[in-house]
Amino acid sequence: MTVHQISVFVENKSGTLLRVLDLFKEAGIQLIASTVSDTVEYGIYRIICSEPLRAVDVLAQSGISASLSEVFAITLNNTPGRAADAVRGLTEEGIGISYLYSFLLSGKGILVFRTDDSVRTEMLIRRHGMEALDDKALMALV
Repeated sequence: MTVHQISVFVENKSGTLLRVLDLFKEAGIQLIASTVSDTVEYGIYRIICSEPLRAVDVLAQSGISASLSEVFAITLNNTPGRAADAVRGLTEEGIGISYLYSFLLSGKGILVFRTDDSVRTEMLIRRHGMEALDDKALMALV
């Protein structure tokens, strides 16, 4: 019910993001979605990709520290307001969202997020019949 996400700490200086992207290019790893959040000195580059376990190994072999975590990814109909509906369900249950990003894939909205209570989040997803993705299901949409 979750997908693997890679988080890489990157310095806010020219070339650090390119290095990660070049490593993935050389390894033939497909980016599906990514986002950078930044502070003055560094950024956190969050990545959903075709081969997350191998991607972490590729980064480690090049001396780049990366962590692998599980995040929720749900599909949404590509209509206005569906993301609001999903977030409303979490909020009304008192579940806090640590971060969230979204993208379109194969005509579906994909909402990726981490919460402060993964057990309750999983129960809510099941109870409301939301379509949650795992790595295999996500790759089937690519």
